[in-house]
Amino acid sequence: MLKINYSGFVLEAGTDEAGRGCLCGPVVAAAVILPEDFEHPFLNDSKQLTEKQRKELKPFIEKEALSFGVAFVDEKEVDQINVLQASITGMHRSVAQLNPMPEYIIVDGNKFRSFKKIPHETIVKGDAKYLSIAAASVLAKTYRDEFMEKIHQEFPMYNWKQNKGYPTKQHREAIREFGITKYHRKTFRLLPDQLKLDI
Repeated sequence: MLKINYSGFVLEAGTDEAGRGCLCGPVVAAAVILPEDFEHPFLNDSKQLTEKQRKELKPFIEKEALSFGVAFVDEKEVDQINVLQASITGMHRSVAQLNPMPEYIIVDGNKFRSFKKIPHETIVKGDAKYLSIAAASVLAKTYRDEFMEKIHQEFPMYNWKQNKGYPTKQHREAIREFGITKYHRKTFRLLPDQLKLDI
């Protein structure tokens, strides 16, 4: 059973990101403040949910949340600042959109930089422990998936609508065959034998 609150503060935001392990596309972060009486039968860590369940949850979370924010950090910025910093930067940007501002922030994972002196706690596997982090993980994932489906139209040979930019065998084969696109992260090991890749 996921818990509704960690800190005791009413305005507690949960934040999470999606797309860190992908070879292309943005890192997308979300932050959510849920009301104390929030409940939904299948809200859990977004990795445990089906795509259909996530799509159903997205409008429900957006309607029921006291506030939510979603931020994109594109592949160029990921390359400039590295993927961990991109995740934290995205989370900061999503929290900055919240109104009211949270009194406390709980973060999925173990790394975060203080934001506007608001107290925070990092929670490993937080998306499977707290509802607000799980809600943020659902928003981050659904927004990112929608973006990947959109850019799939531009470059269908990589099949992003299915693999969402993750390093599947098929995605790597397409990189080997067609090279890379403007959406690929240049600092990532795009192929196991990177030396053979002409960039």
